[in-house]
Amino acid sequence: MTRTRIVPTLLLFVLCFSLSINAYASRHRGRVAAPARAEKRGRKGREVADRGRGRAARQKAPAHETRAERRRREREEARADRRGGRKLSRRERLLQARREAEARRRAELARLAAIARARAIEQALRNEVASNIAKDDTTGEDLEVRRAAVNALGNHIATVVVMDPKSGRVYSIVNQEWAVRRGFKPCSTIKLVTGLAGLSEHVIDPLQEASLVSLNNNRLDLTDALAFSNNGYFQNVSGHVGFEHMISYARQLGYGERTGINHANEYQGRVPLFKQGYAVNHMGSHGDDFEVTPIQLATLVSTIANGGTLLTPHLPRTPEENLHFHAEVRRQLSIPQEYLRRMLPGMVGAVNYGTGKRAYDPSETIAGKTGTCIGQGGWVGLFTSYAPVEDPQLAIAVVGMGPDARQHATVAIAGQIYKTLAYRFGKRGDKAPYKLTPDILAPRPKVDPSAVANVSEEDAEEKAAEQEEAGTNAAPTDVDNGATTNVKPALKAINPNPASASPRPTNAKPAPTPAGGTSMKKQAQTMDTRPRRVNPNEPQ
Repeated sequence: MTRTRIVPTLLLFVLCFSLSINAYASRHRGRVAAPARAEKRGRKGREVADRGRGRAARQKAPAHETRAERRRREREEARADRRGGRKLSRRERLLQARREAEARRRAELARLAAIARARAIEQALRNEVASNIAKDDTTGEDLEVRRAAVNALGNHIATVVVMDPKSGRVYSIVNQEWAVRRGFKPCSTIKLVTGLAGLSEHVIDPLQEASLVSLNNNRLDLTDALAFSNNGYFQNVSGHVGFEHMISYARQLGYGERTGINHANEYQGRVPLFKQGYAVNHMGSHGDDFEVTPIQLATLVSTIANGGTLLTPHLPRTPEENLHFHAEVRRQLSIPQEYLRRMLPGMVGAVNYGTGKRAYDPSETIAGKTGTCIGQGGWVGLFTSYAPVEDPQLAIAVVGMGPDARQHATVAIAGQIYKTLAYRFGKRGDKAPYKLTPDILAPRPKVDPSAVANVSEEDAEEKAAEQEEAGTNAAPTDVDNGATTNVKPALKAINPNPASASPRPTNAKPAPTPAGGTSMKKQAQTMDTRPRRVNPNEPQ
């Protein structure tokens, strides 16, 4: 009886012991697995943090890195994010390589397609120019001048106007459809209007003792600003002149109205209706919302050449009309001749050492102004000029589009025409329409473009666009002098009253000088204690 009771007791004891052993083992396994779970959670947290740091690094990427470097860095960061700290297997590496190869192939196909589209557009423009020239009405034109203009034009995408700046006689117009019936954005040629408006409104000192723009440690005056086509200078001038006065001077110089040339369906151009704030500043340097015709540009530069008389361009169609030809005056400008003369050193400097160097001819003095920007759906290049400065005989306006516009082909075309016709329209004797000073005939740059990068902002913008299209995002390089920089120099306004200085000039005019108060000339002398340059030929 006792034995039968002992057996169940032993069985119960064994069962309780096994249960206690299992409980102890489960607690031990929990204590061992807890650090592993914590380590796994920590690893996931570190991976998330690494991905966050990768995104932050992408957001703080250096601004000077090229597009190819940026793409390579992004691929490496994306690969690291996918890997999550784990080495890729051979299959994953092959898959990644195939994806990158496919991406490169698609990018190359897109680049080739873009090149093909650009070439097709360029060829279409060349065909259009050739077709327009074949349709030109040459009745009454000077065939020798036309031959010189056509030879200089060659296969370029452009139009040419050649006229007499003192009488308004039109010698020849090549590609008359573009020259008379089509408007173009004036780009930097609008700076001629801005400069005359700034002089007339006393924003610019005629003696150039004070400058509105400081370029690093150099003082930029009107002459160098015109020669190098500096945007910051004329943006300051336009902002101080104001929108209404800028439009008033543009209309006075013939913009927004027909010239009256005896060609059918002349386009009158376009002027902006309203702008305010910084848009006024930018309008004065880039010609935003303006449209001008090449014949208007030729008439404008003729007005500067003849001393302020806006003429009606006319092409004599018959021998009788040619024999009895006389100038037809539209109006006389209210701008003093001394302000027109003040523009000449910068226009001569543009050809001698500035943006229009491709037209330079040591045998005669040429005055001109270049313009290059994006308008009408592509690149537009303009060059309006006259020569010789001592006795103006020819006024030439050349407007081009496409790749020729970006390479200043318009400047080279005008220079070739001047050289070809120099024997006939060159300087004759010492006769001059009005008094010329030595600084007009042989201006010298006061700002060294080799020491100060991007003085010529027109060339810098073209170079930046070329680099962007080529797939690089490097810093712009000055085309003329080869100076390279990674940081564009800051342009800042020089305000005689520091207390009222603002980071961006407004379109409000400066306060008028009170009667008996300090003139702009004296204010400039107080700003700059350097000795004033005195010209013995300048009237006192």
